[in-house]
Amino acid sequence: MKYHAFETGQAEHLGTSSLVPTQFACAEDAVVYVQRDENGLILRVEPKPFDEMTDQLAVQSEELEEWLCAREEVQRRLQHLRSTDADMVRVVEDLVALLVERDVIRFTDLPEFARRKLDERALDRAEIEGLNSEIEQRLRPLGK
Repeated sequence: MKYHAFETGQAEHLGTSSLVPTQFACAEDAVVYVQRDENGLILRVEPKPFDEMTDQLAVQSEELEEWLCAREEVQRRLQHLRSTDADMVRVVEDLVALLVERDVIRFTDLPEFARRKLDERALDRAEIEGLNSEIEQRLRPLGK
């Protein structure tokens, strides 16, 4: 069976709780409308006909179930990547700072866009640290 999971969020309304779209669960002969690529891989699934559709699939088909499973796995992995992005940004910032500090690279060797982003983040972090210090100083007299 050919299937292709995608990350664009199309067909989100089909759901994957039972791997069969809930709005079709009672009709065995129900179909969904699909768009396939030139290799026959599923690109998009919708409950109603749409302009780019190239085929129909039975809701109970093994191919649709495989596509939904694959799509769910792709979405799960993308979510994991998104959830670790902030941590990776901090790792890269710290790595760049270490390389500059040890004279392995010069900050000016980095592309202007990268320097600007690193500077913006460093300023934001410094401002946050400054605000935290200010809050702590204001609270100290209350804690005496």
